Amino acid sequence: MSWCDRRSFLLMPLALAACGFSPTLAPGSAAAGLQGKVRVADPGDKNGFDFVQRMEERLGRPNDPVYELTYAITTRAVGVGITPEGAILRYNLTGSVDWTLSRRADGMRVTGGRVEGFTSYSATGSTVAELAAQTDASLRLMRILADRIVMRLQATATTWTP
Repeated sequence: MSWCDRRSFLLMPLALAACGFSPTLAPGSAAAGLQGKVRVADPGDKNGFDFVQRMEERLGRPNDPVYELTYAITTRAVGVGITPEGAILRYNLTGSVDWTLSRRADGMRVTGGRVEGFTSYSATGSTVAELAAQTDASLRLMRILADRIVMRLQATATTWTP
């Protein structure tokens, strides 16, 4: 790395600060203020449980929630690795979550949207191995979808938080 490149790299934080950049989770930021303030609706199935668990890992379990997050999860397994005999060797597990964040005080919607993701699992081996792979893929998908929602909440918090 040349000296010129090093100086450019070291000066980057100054340039970002000059344009109004601030870290998303900086103390006192709107996104940091979400910690422990979002109550995610109760799960109705295993996917919902995994989704809520990840949301609470990322945003904290609320003691005195200000916001309520409601969601609808949709998943679908699609066979993608098919042998000439018609046996499916691999599945893509696709999923989406339609979500809405509302203020608990008055029920007003403050933000919402849809996130999508996918993961894959192998269908080779025993039935038990396939079920374990399917369960693991489903857990990974719920974590991906929850992380995407948290990322959107943190990125847009300044536009809808007081």
